[in-house]
Amino acid sequence: MRTIYLRARMVKRLPRGCCVVNVSELLQHLILHLCTHKKLSRRSKTQAHLMDVLIDQLETVQAAPLQLPAPTDMRSARVAAILEGDLGESFSLAAACKQAGASKRTIERLFQLETRLSLGKWRQQLRLMRSLQLLAAGEKISHAAVEAGYSTPSAFIAMFRKTLGTTPRRYFEHLPPPRS
Repeated sequence: MRTIYLRARMVKRLPRGCCVVNVSELLQHLILHLCTHKKLSRRSKTQAHLMDVLIDQLETVQAAPLQLPAPTDMRSARVAAILEGDLGESFSLAAACKQAGASKRTIERLFQLETRLSLGKWRQQLRLMRSLQLLAAGEKISHAAVEAGYSTPSAFIAMFRKTLGTTPRRYFEHLPPPRS
């Protein structure tokens, strides 16, 4: 991980909150190069150009939907814990809500209010996050699909492509193999 701090006045069009982005090779190498300098100065023509390229690249990159906000209400947090423990369809949403002590409609309202995601979308995001962990650790797509609660690898790949715009294999192509 590398960190670059930019003055707010330089990056007015960038999001103010944290987000995850897919970094192109150009942006990756640019960040690595910029991190070799202790402090960049706009007085240096070369450094000013590099900062401008960095900002241009950051402004065009799109945020990847890789956040999973946690619900805070006790009931919705219980449902989240139940769903995290069983990513498959074996535990229905209605049963999870009942076990948490609230109706499905109440839990749906709480999830929407607290996470800005519907309960179903939150569950799908949970599955995506779990599958990404498995794939990043070097697991096969078929194994990650089953572990993340998908009935078939093709259903998983379709969801992955719809959400991230590419297949799991292509998404992880540029990464080095996992360490054993």
